[in-house]
Amino acid sequence: MQIIHKYFPDLTEKQIQQFTDLQVLYEHWNAQINVISRKSMDALYTNHILHSLAIAKVIQFEKGTSILDIGTGGGFPGIPLAILFPEVNFLLVDSIGKKIKVVNEVSTALGLINVRTMHERAENIKETFDFVVSRAVTKMTNFKTWVKGKFNKNHNNALKNGIFYLKGGDLSEELRGISHIKYEISDSFTEEFFETKKIIYISY
Repeated sequence: MQIIHKYFPDLTEKQIQQFTDLQVLYEHWNAQINVISRKSMDALYTNHILHSLAIAKVIQFEKGTSILDIGTGGGFPGIPLAILFPEVNFLLVDSIGKKIKVVNEVSTALGLINVRTMHERAENIKETFDFVVSRAVTKMTNFKTWVKGKFNKNHNNALKNGIFYLKGGDLSEELRGISHIKYEISDSFTEEFFETKKIIYISY
């Protein structure tokens, strides 16, 4: 938890408690339904929670913003962002039912009233949103197809509505011909894990 407080020192007592509770909750549910690798579980706060929160170093979502998390898995980046932005509305979606079960249980235990979940393929979501977030679920060309027609036309944040995509490594080939802005997470977080990690922003 200390690493979260290091980069986000202005958390409320409630947020501190919610972030603290994530360790026990994920240890409990991951033992029953494996959504996080055991090796990665040991670095839950760095590799999953802080990684998810990197988006908050690029944008501070305004109250009432709507966000779709595609391929949320165990709830990343949606759950940490929902804790950090309690007045922002999140829909967390995954095509694997047991992963959504974990997300539901964690969300309920934390009392996150700003989180909805859906066991569904991204292409079948009929709602529109301000932003879509995700952690490396597929190549960007595929992802852009999935999110087509899912963005609200009115822009109410400092950045235009669009995609925030967390991914690592060399993305030059994958992003060729796609207009985007690339943020190096290592500019915000100094831990070695983030050396090759990036946030790709695509506006709509």
